[in-house]
Amino acid sequence: MKKTHICLAAATVLCACSGGNSRRQAAGGSACEDSLVAVRVDYATEFRVRDSANVRLVCIGANDSFALVRSADVQVYGDYRKVQVPIARTICMTALQLSNFTALEAHDVVKGITGTKNLFNEDIKRRVGDGRIVKIGMEGEFDTELILAANPDVIFISPSKRGGYDAIRETGITLVPHLGYQELDPLGQAEWLKLVGMFIGKEREANEVFAGIEQRYNDLRGKVKRLEGEKALYPTVFSGEMHYGTWHAVGGKNYLAQIFRDAGARYVIDDEETAGENLEFEKMYALAADADYWRILNSFPGEFSYDALKASEPRNTLFKAFQEKHVIYCNMKQTPYYEKSPVMPDVLLKDLISVFHPELVEEDYEPTFYRLL
Repeated sequence: MKKTHICLAAATVLCACSGGNSRRQAAGGSACEDSLVAVRVDYATEFRVRDSANVRLVCIGANDSFALVRSADVQVYGDYRKVQVPIARTICMTALQLSNFTALEAHDVVKGITGTKNLFNEDIKRRVGDGRIVKIGMEGEFDTELILAANPDVIFISPSKRGGYDAIRETGITLVPHLGYQELDPLGQAEWLKLVGMFIGKEREANEVFAGIEQRYNDLRGKVKRLEGEKALYPTVFSGEMHYGTWHAVGGKNYLAQIFRDAGARYVIDDEETAGENLEFEKMYALAADADYWRILNSFPGEFSYDALKASEPRNTLFKAFQEKHVIYCNMKQTPYYEKSPVMPDVLLKDLISVFHPELVEEDYEPTFYRLL
């Protein structure tokens, strides 16, 4: 299990309040006290927030610490990198990051993306088309000149990708890790909305959007929990498919395994791993031969079908879920999965509940991402 990294008070941060609202001060409160909208982090484990007067301290992962300030005159001491907020320009490296800006209606802040392949969002495509957003190239092959032309205040990066960040660091642009993909709780991933909100000055909007996500998710999870007395009847589910001779199976503590459990299903892998491992077909078959459902997420050209699943690996027909036509499917070529799902865990959950426990959702419910193939 990953350790939760918390900002410690090891570094001393001194700040001075400059300017301010004289009417507020006359009323008995300082402008500093009113300048920050409170941000609570309840589910995410990869970032932490601590406020000190008009300085907001943000720790990301184990090694990155930022001091968000409203004025360039504020002094910051210690190992914190100072960022004046709200930022006006940034570059997004992944669709997961972009989902945060879309949810906060903040496309104006996005001045660069890595590419438009499999991009669904029409507004972003228009902005790329008219030059308001530039394509900077893919990981490992960034165009530094285009990055400089975008003139970002910060760049949100994804350390799990192939990198290529050394050349960007030499420009002096502040790189901010976005570790939403490492969260094990579906609500924890969605809560990264709040981190983006703090950088772009939309803390209040982020709090409100997340509160709605949280309420809907927990309401749905509550409906499932009322079935706990019948857990022995919970269906079993497995995920993935063969690629290049191996089957990548996510671990039992993964984000996906958690959302299966919240939807009232038992995931066939119950280990303590998060990333999972690559298995031979025989090993996966031993785990999932009799599982009730099979979840598949891929980018199939055209319409995916049971015939296509059989053609990709003839032994797939041996699974009970194949024989009973219980494949839960999402095609990323037809659905903006990574552009939307990180901030829509409640919708993902409802899609899965509609399969595992259809009696818990409306009869006319239309899934957004997952449906039975």
